[in-house]
Parts: sequence; C-alpha cells; structure tokens
Amino acid sequence: MCPYHNTEANPNQPQEPTPAHATERIVTEERAQLDFSQSMSYGDYLQLDSILTAQHPRSPDHNEMLFIVQHQTSELWMKLMLHELGAAIRHIAADDLQTAFKMLARVSKIMEQLVHAWDVLATMTPPEYSAIRPYLVNSSGFQSYQYRCIEFALGNKNAAMLKPHEHRPELLAMVQERYQSASLYDEALRLLARRGLAVPASHTERDWTQPYEASDGVEQAWLTVYRDPKAHWDLYQLGEELTDLEDAFRLWRFRHLTTVERVIGFKRGTGGTGGVSYLRKMLDVVLFPEIWRLRTDL
Repeated sequence: MCPYHNTEANPNQPQEPTPAHATERIVTEERAQLDFSQSMSYGDYLQLDSILTAQHPRSPDHNEMLFIVQHQTSELWMKLMLHELGAAIRHIAADDLQTAFKMLARVSKIMEQLVHAWDVLATMTPPEYSAIRPYLVNSSGFQSYQYRCIEFALGNKNAAMLKPHEHRPELLAMVQERYQSASLYDEALRLLARRGLAVPASHTERDWTQPYEASDGVEQAWLTVYRDPKAHWDLYQLGEELTDLEDAFRLWRFRHLTTVERVIGFKRGTGGTGGVSYLRKMLDVVLFPEIWRLRTDL
C-alpha cells in the first residue's frame, strides 16, 4: 500500500465534523418522532415544567441555585429510597427475600449517589454560603420529613422528631405512620424467629415506637446464621445486605458532616442544632448493632 495514499482511518487524526445536513438526514433515516402536538413527550411524562420551575432563589447570590438544586435532587432520591425501603420491608414480612434483596441493593446504590452529591455542594465556599444563609431563616435539612421517614424505617425512632411536622397534618400523618411501624430490622428479626432461630420475644413483639436496644440473644441468633451460611444462605445474605445498607448510610452521614464543617465550620445550624456537633453525635448511632458485633465473636 502506498504510504502517501493510505485510505484507512487514523484514530489519532482529527476527523472532519459531520455536516449539519448529514445529521438531519440521520434523524430522518432513523424515523425519529418529531411532532408531539398529539402525543405525550419526554417533558410531559416527567412533568419537567413543574420540576424545572420549582427553583426560586431568595437571595441575589449566584450560588443559591446550587444550594436549592442540591437539596431538591436529594429529596427526589430519598423519595425513591422510601419507595424501595417500604417495599423491601413488606417483602421480608412476606418471606420473599430475593425480591427484597434487589430493593435493598438499590437503596444502597441510592445512598452512594447521595454521598457523591455532597461533592458538588462542597464546591460552595464559606463566603458564598454566608451570602445566602440569612435568606434560609430557620429552614434546614433537619426538617426533611422524607429523611425522617428513612431514619424511622431503619429503626432510629425518636418521638421528638415528629414535632417539626405538626404544622402540616398530612406530613405528620406520613411520618407518624412510619414511626409506629416495624422497622426494616424489626421485620428481619421476626423473619429469623419464623425460621426457628431463638430470637427473644422482647425483640419480635414490642412497641415499635421505641428505639431499638441491642440484645445478646439476637446476636446469638445471627451467629447461628453466620457460623453455618450454607444452612441459612438467604438469611446470611440478608445479614450482608443489611451490612451494606448501614455501611452506605454511615458514609452518607459522614460526608454530610464533613461538607457542613467545610462550608460553615462550627456555626450553629439554621435548624437550631449545633450543626457539626449534632452530626458527629449521629455518627455514633448504630442501626443494626448485632450485625456488627457478631464479627468480633465469630
């Protein structure tokens, strides 16, 4: 082949851009639908008019849009998380573990998304946040009713956390229902008991509004599962799904803490808490204590 007339494409050589009329021809050849005067479009299906016009900055500062979008998208992810968590709890109660595993794995992935979302907010510097902070007044993520439902679904029950929603009866009813229901871990322990493992009755039939307290008896039940995974394979898998979930949740909490400390330091939060000091205390809350303790005793 003549080196001066090589017709083969060179991947390292810049290619000529496709002419505009050629891209139009591609759309035509692919028979893309272009007229939506009589049918539902992408924007119609997703109700983008409502979503994309829901950002209303109160300050004149450029960076407030980041703050709003960050929190609105987090709430959308939390909506999906609650959808999956609620279904997973119902499937565990119905002994349908394989379906529940898929949902729990998805919840863990959603938490990963929320962890990375803090990376974007962390691009806001302290002076930039200070410019919008007065416009937030007392509004705070501490008041998120969806986040509270997630905490309750995972077993971190706290009656005081109902109060921020008392001014909205429909929201209070939603949070209260989750508060009064068995958590994900409660249903997991009831499942172990149905499978013949010696879970104390104090942990399978109790007041679901009370914070969970660790039990040596529950740990022994889980140890039975972990010492013979082949005999209890789906329960062993359930234990690991719960471990993945709490692992992801801890990372979400930790990333929240470090972002807040980076942006506002040790100032009090707009919701009235100590900010960083409150978030540090929340890091010590363990959702599924026996799942973690058994690793030492194995």
